[in-house]
Amino acid sequence: MSPGSGTRLLIVNADDFGLTPGVCTGILRGHRDGIISSTTALAVGPAFAAHAPALVDSGLPAGAHLAVVGEDPPVLSAAEIPTLVDEHGRFPLSWRTFVRRAALGRIDRDDLRREFRAQIEVLRAAGVQPTHVDAHQNVHLWPSVADVVIEVARDDRIPALRLTRSHVWTPTSLGVRTLSAALERRARRAGMTVPASSTGLDEAGHLTQARLLTAVAELAATGAPSAELATHPGEADDPERLRYEWDYTWPDELAALCSAETRDAVARAGFELGSFADLVAASA
Repeated sequence: MSPGSGTRLLIVNADDFGLTPGVCTGILRGHRDGIISSTTALAVGPAFAAHAPALVDSGLPAGAHLAVVGEDPPVLSAAEIPTLVDEHGRFPLSWRTFVRRAALGRIDRDDLRREFRAQIEVLRAAGVQPTHVDAHQNVHLWPSVADVVIEVARDDRIPALRLTRSHVWTPTSLGVRTLSAALERRARRAGMTVPASSTGLDEAGHLTQARLLTAVAELAATGAPSAELATHPGEADDPERLRYEWDYTWPDELAALCSAETRDAVARAGFELGSFADLVAASA
């Protein structure tokens, strides 16, 4: 749905398409029956290849969820990206490990470029035309990664960037706030489009009905012309999800995203649902 003149755009983005079958089908159900208006596709996800045709057929706009951390292997071999993987050819599990290595200068930017470009090629080969870009576990906030993400996105003519923001006060949140502000300046200088406001990081994996309604109200209260809500839905019956020890409540988020109460709250807040492609069009 393309917002008209004067309307306020809300992008409800579901993360991690491709992670598991239940995450893929849950995201598509949340688009069909709920308020999900965008997703980010994880090219390294074990379920991506099997579920990419359904994503393309659904018409749900999708971005590139670039990964250099997590449980799943890279697209390229260890020989091609040696600084991104361990002796077993695996990414580090956590952003903390990755950032620590990046801060010590142990991450080669050329390795990042090669892997990110390979992941985007996987998406395009599957028929997904990325509307935007970001990174798994939000590592695109880190400056050296941000530079490469923006470079790769511009080279591939991906015009928009998801901007992770935090609204609580913790040591990690303060770091996110600082890095996010710097990334926004960097992205805008590069000519990329970002939402004026966003939320979902602080509630990640636990966006219950009550928290979802609060998030919509808080985004509306900013008065910003565009906003993004990051979500993590999935079906309840999904045994493959057990390999990810994230303690997320995927089914609860899916139920909240599909509820009539949530849709009514979005309408009352004055938002019109849309995608990053709509954001770019509105900013032109």
